[in-house]
Amino acid sequence: MSASQASRKPTNLSLDAELVREARAHGVNISQAAEAGVRRAVADARAEQWRRDNAAAVASSNRWVDENGLPLDRHRQF
Repeated sequence: MSASQASRKPTNLSLDAELVREARAHGVNISQAAEAGVRRAVADARAEQWRRDNAAAVASSNRWVDENGLPLDRHRQF
């Protein structure tokens, strides 16, 4: 769902006063910028959680490849 189609939730934020002044001076839409920053932070947190949740499986797969090589390595043309 795009940001323009998502339901909106009025939210109060405390931001650095100088940052807000500079953002306004440059015509930055503070709500959109804050939402983009939160969206990025959530994506980063999800990615980090995935890495933690799957670390053992990735390590196991890497160990298998180290011990056995790539399954289709004999078919590689490079």
